[in-house]
Amino acid sequence: MRTLNLGILAHVDAGKTTLTERLLHAAGVIDQLGSVDSGTTQTDSLALERQRGITIRSAVASLRIGGTEVNIIDTPGHPDFIAEVDRVLGVLDGAVLVVSAVEGVQPQTRLLMRALRRLCVPTLIFINKTDRRGADAQRVYAEIARRLDVTVVSATAPTAALADALTSADDALLREYVEDEASVTARRLRAELAAQTARCAVHPLFGGSAMTGAGVDELMAGLADLLPPAAGEPARPLRGRIFKVERGPAGEKVAYVRLFDGELRVRDHPTGGRDRITAIHMLENGVWVRRDTVAAGQIAALRGLAGVRVGDTLGDSAMQMDHHFAPPMLEALAVPRRPGDGGRLRSALMLLAEQDPLINVRADERDGTAVSLYGEVQKEVIQTTLAADFGVDADFLQTTTLCVERPKATGEGLKRLNTPSNPYQATIGLRVEPGPPGSGVTVHVPVDYRLAPLYVYRTLDLFQEAMGDYVRDALAAGPHGWPVTDCVVTMTDSGYSVADGPPSLRGPTSTAQDFRRLTPIVVAQALAAGGTVVCEPLARVTLEVPARAPSGVLSLLSKLGAMVEDQVARADEMVIVAVLTAADAQELHRMLPEVTGGEGVLEAAFAGHRPVRGKPPRRE
Repeated sequence: MRTLNLGILAHVDAGKTTLTERLLHAAGVIDQLGSVDSGTTQTDSLALERQRGITIRSAVASLRIGGTEVNIIDTPGHPDFIAEVDRVLGVLDGAVLVVSAVEGVQPQTRLLMRALRRLCVPTLIFINKTDRRGADAQRVYAEIARRLDVTVVSATAPTAALADALTSADDALLREYVEDEASVTARRLRAELAAQTARCAVHPLFGGSAMTGAGVDELMAGLADLLPPAAGEPARPLRGRIFKVERGPAGEKVAYVRLFDGELRVRDHPTGGRDRITAIHMLENGVWVRRDTVAAGQIAALRGLAGVRVGDTLGDSAMQMDHHFAPPMLEALAVPRRPGDGGRLRSALMLLAEQDPLINVRADERDGTAVSLYGEVQKEVIQTTLAADFGVDADFLQTTTLCVERPKATGEGLKRLNTPSNPYQATIGLRVEPGPPGSGVTVHVPVDYRLAPLYVYRTLDLFQEAMGDYVRDALAAGPHGWPVTDCVVTMTDSGYSVADGPPSLRGPTSTAQDFRRLTPIVVAQALAAGGTVVCEPLARVTLEVPARAPSGVLSLLSKLGAMVEDQVARADEMVIVAVLTAADAQELHRMLPEVTGGEGVLEAAFAGHRPVRGKPPRRE
């Protein structure tokens, strides 16, 4: 039995959850079709998803097509929940990108296709809603090729048309076709279409209606024979990734893993700590079944791993979680409505952060908790979830832009053992240097093993890893309160005390707490010495506006202080690319319908940070 881990992606309301439902029904997994509008679909299982009619959390379902077990991961379409899509992209073998035959290519469609191409995820495209009023499949077909900048091939085209499309990308096939057209059979072309799809050279196109089932049989056949199955070797060292975390009926943590290599068994300790797997469940033809083992290429739900978070890797620690979309650029403070609920609010948000680490929970001295956000809908969902699932009523204060701080110059900090200004039993010296924009935080700990308390950390590697964690935690808030990034931190000195040591090192035995608590003091000293610059996030926006409307849009961009990078006239529209602050991009999004008669389309992408002009804002 082959395994295919398949993502279904789309702009919100294009019909991906309905398509998932139709595929499950066509495969015989469910007897009755659910409805997004009535909240009865298989994958939108959260009460809030059923209430709002949108997907908020990725969900896993499965079906069987011939000899292929297909694990379907239904993802959110709303841009506020792009982090859910981000986590799924790295575990896919293939994808279906759903495009509405009415609305056509939308901003999220383009964002998703760019990410799929960047990762070379073989992707089928399904033009949905061809039965709706206003549908124009031919227009959308041309729009997909033009606006997504991809080579699309009708998977149901006549042999001659399919041959023309495929030979243009394969010289060997072209020569064979020219020399002996009869030898290039329909079967051969289907195999070549699968090969070019696997290389992401072409994207097979299907059309139909998820609501009525039209075209779904053809799509299912394409899933089975055009997308490559999962690869991986059970005999290789363990390599897997946690892409989803939720709580079970009894409050226990359930971690969803995609295994790339190796095997996992019940009672294994895959995280290297005390946590062990107590149960493994896998989907087989739509039903969760208990298994003793999960092998390379498969997806499973694991119980017993209380310490894991979304994005954690199992086995190969070098397999990092790459982010394919912009980080959150907004922040809001959640405050409890009832006095004294601050602790419960923080605990509830910490549990939600297990499912979505990018909300980046941060305690605030005003008895509230700050969270990072993608948008207002996400904020409303968190607020509703706090009340419904945790019994915590909270209000969110005004959403603000999430800035960062960068070191202005190199600064050093040092606290030595047994000196009046050092309350802890440790010596720590740190140098903080500016790094290239977008480089994040790099920590070096090049200390001699004799200067590290190995009776606490056991090995020098573990001491270096712990110091890296302490430094990154300390950089969560710089002199102005914002996260410090784009820097290189080097440990320049280290020392610890023992009862029988020389006078300068003599004292109570040093502990891990001494190093953990002293690190932020030394980091703050180094940052104060070098100074920091507060930087605000930028967005690069691509605007598609009617040809009659560019003057109004350009005037608005000028008013918002945007820098226009490009203007291209195309048919009956104008494409404008500009860079402006994330806060102004939100305002542009709000005002665009007014200046374009509702016909303007805006796509925004993270474009880095720039120093704030004027007085730098302070994060409370």
